[in-house]
Amino acid sequence: MFEKVIMEEEPVSRKARLISMLLRLMALALIAGALYISTEGIFLIILLFILVVPFEKIFPRHKGQKIRRPNLDTDLGYALAAPLLGLITGAVTIFVAFASLAWIPGLLIKPYVAMIPSQYMPIIGFFLFDFLVYWTHRFYHEIPVLWKFHAIHHSTEHLDWASGFRAHPLDGTILAPAFIFLITAGFSLEITGSLAVAQIILGLFLHANVRWNLKILHRIIITPEFHHWHHTNEKDAIWTNYSTFLPLWDQIFGTYFIPKDRRPMSYGVNEKVPDGMILQLKYPFRGWKNPLWYFFHPIQSIKRVFQFSWSIIISMFKSAFRKRGSKPWDIYAD
Repeated sequence: MFEKVIMEEEPVSRKARLISMLLRLMALALIAGALYISTEGIFLIILLFILVVPFEKIFPRHKGQKIRRPNLDTDLGYALAAPLLGLITGAVTIFVAFASLAWIPGLLIKPYVAMIPSQYMPIIGFFLFDFLVYWTHRFYHEIPVLWKFHAIHHSTEHLDWASGFRAHPLDGTILAPAFIFLITAGFSLEITGSLAVAQIILGLFLHANVRWNLKILHRIIITPEFHHWHHTNEKDAIWTNYSTFLPLWDQIFGTYFIPKDRRPMSYGVNEKVPDGMILQLKYPFRGWKNPLWYFFHPIQSIKRVFQFSWSIIISMFKSAFRKRGSKPWDIYAD
């Protein structure tokens, strides 16, 4: 009996090892292709390691968290693969930028933007960018189909110098509406591009495993404490702290959350996101049909596109107009 069980389990174990090896080879191929395009990922990893890790060791938020913590290879893999994944992000960002229709209000206010003195353009652009990214970020959390992509970034259970790298390439489109709005409104590419780059760089530092509380800054500018509460999976903190630079928007729209009597202790998502870069890249598409199906069923595909778009619009409406202080589980309970 025992021998029979072993013989039955061995092929399963061998198959699992084979699949695991294949996924690793696919990830390595993806990274190799990215490094062929650019080695920026290597220099970014080294730079962030030098700048952040010493502070994490001297002022650790979570004592005992090692540099080589679980799934570190996955997060570093995202950093190394960034040049190749960025090409996908760029292509989809263009589509999302136009599909979001954010360029329409941008064009409408362009005559008024033209009247703004040049010295005030960066300041006003900053506030508009931050306001729009707040809402896009909120939608990516509160609209289920968009959350599947953003959940990859939130799936890490250890916040530190490397966890900010983890992000699905299609999650990078989160900046697209704000970007196209500012460009069509008449703000320069230099201003808009600088804000986007600053947001990405700041995001990497906000994940650091440092115990700095910086209470005096909590309601003025984003701090690691603010962003760690955004990443926790503690129930009362979920769906809070969406702001990018200024906590102002969370305070205005009722999503600000930094309790005075405790600090976030656990991170991650309350759903099973697989480990490993390849499976995570595939995760948001679970339940989607094979791409060839859409090609061979054009009528049904068009119908699905309209249904998908309408569901996004309805979900955006629910998120934007839910009662201040309520949670998305209230609006999706119907």
